[in-house]
Amino acid sequence: MAECVIVGQQLEVRLSTAEKLEAVHGSVSVPLSSVRTVEVVENTMDFVHGLRVGTGIPGSTAIGTLSSSSAKIFGAIHHGKHRGVCIVLDGAEFDELLIGCDDPERMAAAIPVTP
Repeated sequence: MAECVIVGQQLEVRLSTAEKLEAVHGSVSVPLSSVRTVEVVENTMDFVHGLRVGTGIPGSTAIGTLSSSSAKIFGAIHHGKHRGVCIVLDGAEFDELLIGCDDPERMAAAIPVTP
């Protein structure tokens, strides 16, 4: 399962080997200074929209890059892990990161936000 780790001044979304294959993308790293909000969400799939490059099963799985006219999102949601975090970014490769996890409150509390 994807995990968020702070390394220096970077927020890394680390993917397993299988997730990298599913996402058609390696792990994601963004500057901590680009993190604007971190929100715990009950159903991360509600935020999934746009053209997907990666793996997707409607209502269940979204791993990879999601692009629409309004946003570029990296998602790592799968296998029923619909609770998670939505991380809004500014000035990074992605506009949002959607990460499904077992303990989104803990993950959200560990990520510093730049106003």
